[in-house]
Amino acid sequence: MIRTLLPSLLAACLALTPLAAQEAPWRHGSVLLDEPKYPAGFKHFDYVNPNAPKGGLVRLGAQGTFDSFNIVVAGVKGSPEQGVGLVYEALTTSALDQPNSSYGLLAEAFSYPEDYSSVTFRLRPEARWHDGKPVTPDDVIFSFEALKANSPTYAFYYANVTKAEKLGDREVKFTFDEKGNRELPQIMGQLIVLPKHWWEGTAPDGRKRDVTQTTLEPPLGSGPYRLKSFEAGRTASYERVKDHWGVNLNVNIGQNNFDEIRFEYYRDATVLLEAFKGDRIDFRSENSARNWAVGYDFPARQEGRVIREEFPIRASGRMQAFVLNLRRDQFKDQRVRRAFNLAFPFEELNKTIFYGLYERPSSYFYGLDLASSGLPEGKELEILETVRDKVPPAVFTTPYKNPVNDSPEAIRNNLREADRLLKEAGWEVKGGRRVNAKGEVFSVELLGSSPNDERIFLPYADVLKRLGIAASVRTVDDVQETNRTRAFDFDITTGLWPQSSSPGNEQREFWGSQSAKREGSQNLAGIADPAVDALIDRVIFAKDRDELVAATKALDRVLLAHDYVVPQWTSLKQRTARWDRYSHPETMPRYGGAAFPTIWWYDQAKAAKTGAPR
Repeated sequence: MIRTLLPSLLAACLALTPLAAQEAPWRHGSVLLDEPKYPAGFKHFDYVNPNAPKGGLVRLGAQGTFDSFNIVVAGVKGSPEQGVGLVYEALTTSALDQPNSSYGLLAEAFSYPEDYSSVTFRLRPEARWHDGKPVTPDDVIFSFEALKANSPTYAFYYANVTKAEKLGDREVKFTFDEKGNRELPQIMGQLIVLPKHWWEGTAPDGRKRDVTQTTLEPPLGSGPYRLKSFEAGRTASYERVKDHWGVNLNVNIGQNNFDEIRFEYYRDATVLLEAFKGDRIDFRSENSARNWAVGYDFPARQEGRVIREEFPIRASGRMQAFVLNLRRDQFKDQRVRRAFNLAFPFEELNKTIFYGLYERPSSYFYGLDLASSGLPEGKELEILETVRDKVPPAVFTTPYKNPVNDSPEAIRNNLREADRLLKEAGWEVKGGRRVNAKGEVFSVELLGSSPNDERIFLPYADVLKRLGIAASVRTVDDVQETNRTRAFDFDITTGLWPQSSSPGNEQREFWGSQSAKREGSQNLAGIADPAVDALIDRVIFAKDRDELVAATKALDRVLLAHDYVVPQWTSLKQRTARWDRYSHPETMPRYGGAAFPTIWWYDQAKAAKTGAPR
């Protein structure tokens, strides 16, 4: 299983436009270095069907299990149910046809000064919890404090917020400890709001609720769905709130169209696919090239009752890679890390396992205009000059390239180079084993959580063994894998970093020194480098788009030069399969991918031909 490092509630942080006036006017929306596409009072987003019918059931598959509905401790304790986000809402939401946008959801408006030193939100008077009580500034402050106090990830995310205060019956203000950080106002807009009165109350069994613990008590929210029923670890169903307070909001029109969304859990990816074939699941994103190539040859697809469709991914870049844990002594030397890259047989795997459907990422921002290439020049070179004495010389002289193992000769040459680098780093081969001067054997364990991982890990381990490295593969269940990666208890594992077109504060979480030792952080590799920290700050405090692009390319180039990871594979398409009982707008949002189930609806005419969900 590919571990996504960045949770959906923390989906890539975005920044805001500068103010034109000192008085910090109220805003209905904002976009990085641009004007909002949608004016105040707009009717609905362009990409939705405002007349989409409401109704129907959609069943989604999930791998693993769950034992909690508490999002506050989701990254620390237990396994959260994947659909629980449907119950909640944030202060703002984004448009899927304009990157880096924010429009009011629970908040009808927000304001911030020219120096971005604070942000104030004004809540909608009609916003209500499912029990009918209003959403208040006290709820917002409670949510902020609970998340910051109990989740290391959120504590890091909100580290620059020094104060949260209530200004009136509907206004709440967040004050920051630094100025000029464009993202901070929008980061606070992404805050998921929880009901203070519910969490501080008593459960039906008389037990005092505790926001610091996992719980299977159905949560109270303000969102378009509420939990209808569940079986712990197996299934959870959410029903549409038909009298939802925000059903007629412009940011909600044409969305949240299904009467019921159900999540069905399966422990194994193979069984998950078979469940789809057996019409136990309605829609799936397919991340296995083998499945996409040969796994859908079954009667329902041949008859046209199952449809496969690809959607371009334009909103994000990505780096998917083997993470080499720098906390392990054997990976502290860059030459060793490069040797591991030289040994990776991507081309053979792409041919024999992936059916030629993947490409190898050569950037931490692969797929975006932020990816570095060639040699640095212009503004990017100016930025790199400020850290010249702290970065590898190759940053200025040698463009980054992944090794290519596309022929027997190339494989031999790359393994010879890997052997040379390992020897330079003090690892000689004696008696067929790679050892250091102390006689310690170079051993590594590749950690995965799915049998599919073994198909890739085992061939890689075999190549490493040819170099004298004692490589083994360990496959554990999802819970064990999560706990081990949270505690950085691994040699090599897989990481996936999604990147927005406007990177910023999340880069500190991915690569910053402060996150390197904090358990549960997204800095799996353990990167703690002063030049990387300085470049992250240049990204965060960029004053215009040109500077942001140049600073990001500089950061990308330095990360690549250190060989912190071994790039794996990726695709710039979202591959989906569905039973043909659903429809989507004719023109899909440019940056939304499949946008399922957000803007889709149950199509009764199609369902009549295909058969209703069973």
